[in-house]
Amino acid sequence: MKILITGATNGMGKGVAKVLAGIDNQAHEIIMLGRSKARCEAVTQELIHATSNQNISFVVCDLARLSDVRQAITEIQDKHAFLDGIFINAGLGYAAKRIETEDGMDAHFQVNYLSQFLLILNLLDLLEKSQDGGRVIFNVTKRGQIFWDDLQMQRKWGYERGIHQAMVAKRMFLARLHALHREKENSKLSFIGFQIPKTVWTNQINIIPGYMRTIASIAKFFGAFISIEKCGEIMAPLFIESQDESLQKSGKLITAKKNEFIDMEEAAAVLNPEWQAKLWELSLALCGDKGLVRN
Repeated sequence: MKILITGATNGMGKGVAKVLAGIDNQAHEIIMLGRSKARCEAVTQELIHATSNQNISFVVCDLARLSDVRQAITEIQDKHAFLDGIFINAGLGYAAKRIETEDGMDAHFQVNYLSQFLLILNLLDLLEKSQDGGRVIFNVTKRGQIFWDDLQMQRKWGYERGIHQAMVAKRMFLARLHALHREKENSKLSFIGFQIPKTVWTNQINIIPGYMRTIASIAKFFGAFISIEKCGEIMAPLFIESQDESLQKSGKLITAKKNEFIDMEEAAAVLNPEWQAKLWELSLALCGDKGLVRN
């Protein structure tokens, strides 16, 4: 399987990349998307050394810049004839204040959702060429709401509000993708939302305030966190399971419990077709490049 992973140089993305690269006699090819070339190069060499898998590469892309996303799309399309899967994982976590991108958007909204919306729409053709059933796995949680009258949270900002709004947006996006592709003749693509059952211990611990690090360290001592490698072990089957198994999960929000995947109840607002369509049209307009966007 050939898997593209956003946010692959740290945290959950790195854990999934490491596990996938090392299983099945190093049969899987990993393409990492990351904003730092130096970090991408270092993690590539680290994973090759750890797994002996030589089929690990990277694409440099800062999701806070739509121009970078467009360049990454072109690079991926030029270098790869197909993709078997995409892990939509990259995202900003804690932030001390609101950051506005050069594209004029709230950084959490753009990085955690909109840039990856643009990325997916333009890589669907590569997924459709998969011989094993293309699939997109979204790293999501079951929280949040869309602030329709203040998407960029200029009036009322908070990093948790930003994270959770992006989570809802991703879930609405995957639900609409699922519906559209079930209407499309012969489409074998699947779109799955996955909530990790335990919090993953990541590099975010290094940027949160001291009191939060103390609380997190105590919680870790009592088993509230899992490693990035354990996260990779839990999630790996989603990327390598059969086409039929993946299609059965498509359009759903799932989690893992006792070594199996189970469905979670989705919020009615997320499943509202009118709201899905509204967010879709707003997102297309914000991307601002109809030449690149697949309608």
